[in-house]
Amino acid sequence: MSNTLNIALVQTHLVWENPITNRTNLAHKIQTISKDADLVVLPEMFSTAFTMNASEVSEPMTGKTVNWMIQQAKDNKVAIVGSLVIEAQNNFYNRLLFVFPNGDLEFYDKRHTFSLAGEDNVYTAGKKKLLVNYKGWKLCPMICYDLRFPVWARNTEDYDVLIYVANWPKIRIHAWDALLKARAIENMTYCIGVNRVGLDGNGHEYNGHSMAFNVLGNRIDTIPESKETVEVISLSKDHINKNRKKFNFLEDRDHFQIE
Repeated sequence: MSNTLNIALVQTHLVWENPITNRTNLAHKIQTISKDADLVVLPEMFSTAFTMNASEVSEPMTGKTVNWMIQQAKDNKVAIVGSLVIEAQNNFYNRLLFVFPNGDLEFYDKRHTFSLAGEDNVYTAGKKKLLVNYKGWKLCPMICYDLRFPVWARNTEDYDVLIYVANWPKIRIHAWDALLKARAIENMTYCIGVNRVGLDGNGHEYNGHSMAFNVLGNRIDTIPESKETVEVISLSKDHINKNRKKFNFLEDRDHFQIE
């Protein structure tokens, strides 16, 4: 168990539907990250960008990108999290993988598919929340549009860190900014969002705004807007415990079940 957890936020441009180039670019970025990093966070659909052409770009769980993640985690002795297009059981999924340094992995299928872009017509929605235990920390990773649904993220499990990987466009970035901060405050958790930059194949512009908030809703990163950046932030268990003890808001939370 570690009192601190160092997380690298990778805000990057993604080449449209080009897994080979994206893997190459990201491998270079991962290799340049400080050896003190425990976890590397990549954007949503990091190998292809946010595409509805699932039949063209999907991979199986034994595919090249999954194997790439495993090899990168082993070679760099770091955990890696990000989502990609997976085909399984004759369905397509926007699937987040959490790969441990030893190559073991867990996954989460995006619960809230983005109907405005027709994602719900292409990808099968997930039904199960993922909680990852890593180095004594309880992490809850989610994907992009999930951010708009606070009930799904509600901290009923006393997790320590809420993580969102995203392709969130510039035109609605004010909602991204506000909701990340809100999720941190209402759940008394660290909340991290990693978004891409640049243009995608549909002409949508992304300006990043990757950021991290502590349990009081204070921003703790210095990532610039619209630029490719890798920044390592340090999280503290003492910060969580001290403030949850002082402000025991989670003790007053509602009890409910999600169907």
